Amino acid sequence: MYSDYIHISPGNSASGDLGNFGVPNVSIRKKYDSAFVKALSDIAFNEKISAGTLGEKNKSLDHGVMVPLYYIEKYYKNYELVRISISGLSFLEHYKFGKCISKAAEDLGRRIAIVASGDLSHKLKEDGPYGFAKEGPEFDEKVTKAMASGNFMDFLTFSEDFCDAAGECGLRSFIEMAGALDKKAVQPEFLSYEGPFGVGYAVCSYIITRNDESRNFGEQYEKAQQERLKAIKSAEDEYVKLARLSLETYVKTGERLKCPNGLPEEMLANKAGVFVSLKKDGRLRGCIGTVSPTTPSIADEIIRNAVSAGTEDPRFDPVTEDELPYLVYSVDVLEEPEPISSMEELDVKQYGVIVTKGNKRGLLLPNLEGINTPKQQVSIALQKAGISQYEKYSMERFKVVRHT
Repeated sequence: MYSDYIHISPGNSASGDLGNFGVPNVSIRKKYDSAFVKALSDIAFNEKISAGTLGEKNKSLDHGVMVPLYYIEKYYKNYELVRISISGLSFLEHYKFGKCISKAAEDLGRRIAIVASGDLSHKLKEDGPYGFAKEGPEFDEKVTKAMASGNFMDFLTFSEDFCDAAGECGLRSFIEMAGALDKKAVQPEFLSYEGPFGVGYAVCSYIITRNDESRNFGEQYEKAQQERLKAIKSAEDEYVKLARLSLETYVKTGERLKCPNGLPEEMLANKAGVFVSLKKDGRLRGCIGTVSPTTPSIADEIIRNAVSAGTEDPRFDPVTEDELPYLVYSVDVLEEPEPISSMEELDVKQYGVIVTKGNKRGLLLPNLEGINTPKQQVSIALQKAGISQYEKYSMERFKVVRHT
């Protein structure tokens, strides 16, 4: 799994076994449909979807493939395989890639079966491998309801933060399947659900019954997203508008924005540390800021840090011009930090935290989705700073004014 690339296994064939799970005698070797792989890669390329056969690290069939094939092989062996990963790309990109699968099948005249393999939540029980989170059972209830009804739009509308909190791993696989069934009416048969080990497992089958133009979930979702982004942009305040203008100017022209006329006096007369955060499709796309002011005004701080968030965050590639319309901005203006002696003085909704040891420093903003306890907050700040939790470090807390 790559963050920005859907991998399609290359080569003529591959094999695997369940030796890692104590049963090496369970093994499978399958021939790949190399013509399908090429057609799919070409179609994805033409659709500007980041997918293909590059970057293979392990040729063996993994358990995500082995488990369903174990049962399929009991009844049917006369088939070739196309093995496809998921990625960190958006839900919509996976849906569009699923449409490429369907087109490749049509172009080649192939009859295909799609196995969307993946677990549901991994956080169903305290004694499970990943513990318990209230979002776990909630996710499984909602996703199995969508499975059973064949309402694939629900797959697309889960929030990324909710999915992360639930610890799921299969949703993007289901969305690729949904894309391959775009504009098709289906007959669902929900076969089973269980979660005996703290991990959710469901089985559901779909048979295509007819064409149905109304089941164009990707197009419906994209239209709704465009309307949502339009509403968000129209509601932006002066701080966020300036951040957007700064990054868009730099990405489109290569020039840094000069402080425009007509800004509120408070942005020009005051200094403060500022963080600019970018999200795309509900996921973080960049976040850079300053703890204390480095420029003559808040406005200048926003202009500088917006460009940094979009082009210098080491966790992400620089923002491209094509991405600009899909970005959601927030601007946090920091108040003066104050020293604290323990986590008990933190409130994750009200205060951000700064941890320091020597020249190492890590910061986490307040009121972030998925951060529910001071312990989580401090742990992430330590990780960002490269400070061990067992080292002696100092802490500060601070408030922000968040502009969206």
